[in-house]
Amino acid sequence: MARPYAQEIEKLAETLAWAGSASVEDLVRAARTASLGPVVAVGSGGSLSAAHFLAQTHQRLSGQLGLTATPSELLNEPAPRSAAIWLLSAGGSNVDINGAFGDAVAREPRQLAVLCGRAQSRLSDAAQQHPYCDLLLYELPAGKDGFLATNSLFGFSALILRAYLEATQAGTNWTAIEQQISRLLSAENQTTWRNSTAQVWGRSTTVILHSPNARVGAIDLESKFTEAAIGNLHYADWRNFAHGRHHWLAKRGNESAIIALIGDEDEALAERTLALIPDDIPISRLRLPGPPEAVSLGALAASLLLTGWAGEARAIDPGRPGVPEFGRKLYGLPLKKSVKSRRGADIAAIERKAFASHELLVEREQFKFWQSAYNDFNERLRAASFAGAVLDYDGTIVDARARTLPPDKDIVRALVHLIENGLILAIATGRGKSVRLSLREVLPTVLWPSVTIGYYNGLEIAPLSDDRSPNDTTRPTEALAAIAARLRAQPEVSLCAEQTDRARQITLEPKHSLREDHLWLLAQQAILSERASGVRVVRSSHSIDIVDAKRAKGAVVDAMRNRVGSGAILCVGDRGRWPGNDHELLAEPLSLSVDEVNLDPATCWHLGSEGSRGPAVLLEYLRRLRPHDGRFLWE
Repeated sequence: MARPYAQEIEKLAETLAWAGSASVEDLVRAARTASLGPVVAVGSGGSLSAAHFLAQTHQRLSGQLGLTATPSELLNEPAPRSAAIWLLSAGGSNVDINGAFGDAVAREPRQLAVLCGRAQSRLSDAAQQHPYCDLLLYELPAGKDGFLATNSLFGFSALILRAYLEATQAGTNWTAIEQQISRLLSAENQTTWRNSTAQVWGRSTTVILHSPNARVGAIDLESKFTEAAIGNLHYADWRNFAHGRHHWLAKRGNESAIIALIGDEDEALAERTLALIPDDIPISRLRLPGPPEAVSLGALAASLLLTGWAGEARAIDPGRPGVPEFGRKLYGLPLKKSVKSRRGADIAAIERKAFASHELLVEREQFKFWQSAYNDFNERLRAASFAGAVLDYDGTIVDARARTLPPDKDIVRALVHLIENGLILAIATGRGKSVRLSLREVLPTVLWPSVTIGYYNGLEIAPLSDDRSPNDTTRPTEALAAIAARLRAQPEVSLCAEQTDRARQITLEPKHSLREDHLWLLAQQAILSERASGVRVVRSSHSIDIVDAKRAKGAVVDAMRNRVGSGAILCVGDRGRWPGNDHELLAEPLSLSVDEVNLDPATCWHLGSEGSRGPAVLLEYLRRLRPHDGRFLWE
């Protein structure tokens, strides 16, 4: 049997302290990625309130759109590929969130993240099968919630806020927010709030009027009052209340009472609004001081407390209200299966390439064209006799999230097997000697002379065995020197990026969550201002690179052709779409992407398994190369 609700509420202070001390390194990294674009937060029941908190926090702190969806809404109103999808679940076992995960995997969004409270769960197990998914596991010290989401909701929300504050380098300090929320949870404040709301519970309908920043608390209260059958509740912010919702009080004022969630920023409007309410309607004012982020988390704390007091007044324990048999059956009904989960490998590849769904392509009478292009490309792959391969490094050989680590052992094993059987290998990377050191750590010394490295996007090419390469000491070319000086004089660049100047490449690495296109535009502006010719800007998985060269990674392919003679060269990267730094590499006739593809139907296809990207797809490709008469065939 579930614990009494009061026992769960007693652990809120403990949960807040845990959220303030838990390691959030992975969560911060995931929040940085999410902050580069829109996010869709998905949850059911109590986790839907956490999803609302995530969406609101994302939109406020990143400046990007934040939306909320239930699993059914995600299936019926799919998010665009440019969005990040975050799935939130305390237990990770319900059929809806797991169905939503399967659909999200098939749709291959920009980012897929799972925030879960149980390491041993169906959802966690599924996420671990997809290495590109950000699996964020946080098992709360308070243990499993009762009937309603309490500590999991509060703990997840606190973790999300703390991570986003760090990821976006917001001016608001987490420690100050934690102290503010601790004061709200103090025995003294709880007594004050409880006494204030005692007059409310004698009325059957509770009207929540709230600050926009406190919206998530109002949403959660409506959910809890309904799920535990505590009573009627509806909510509105101050101005929406003025647009007709006040009429409820005109007709049913004798059965209604108001709880006002008041933040610092809207106190004047709140008091002017409440002054106009008829005198016979009870009003309880709960003040939520502090910055907007503190108001949001404080409103959730208020929701949890209010639910307990309302339940006590109405002789209902919200932690164990009793579940009817038909309710258990309803909970177990399966979610509608996604059409995406039943498509073939060819459909997945075509949708990636055409940037449109199968249904839309059929409707536009374009599918046959793409089906033919797909078949032609596969025939050319199977007809080729490969002598060598040029591989991108970050995002292809190693996951961009773990770029400081050596390649995975399965990737290394596959590369060693191919090299030992005669494949001539080259690596084209935007980085310098760090790649040389990582590869030397995992590849046998005897193979070093057989591997060519194209450092700094192919601007310096040398064998892996060469200790002198790359050369980091050469001064920038005249064109790059002028651009570098202009960038360093640009305050916005110095505030948001680390700049490294080299002989023929300037690298800009974001210091915090920053949309790639913004930093790319700053670089383009500097080039145009200097009227530099022959200089271009490319994006990698972690940086913006300004390159002074006619051919960059394409130069690595040229060097390989001199080595392999008449044999075919397989090119693999992750950023094939312009201005990605693999755009030139993956414009080659026999090229494959492990992530982004270009617009050319003749090349740069992503043929990996549905819901896969990055090194996992590269491993699929490497395993499809079979030795044959001194060359390699695609199977």
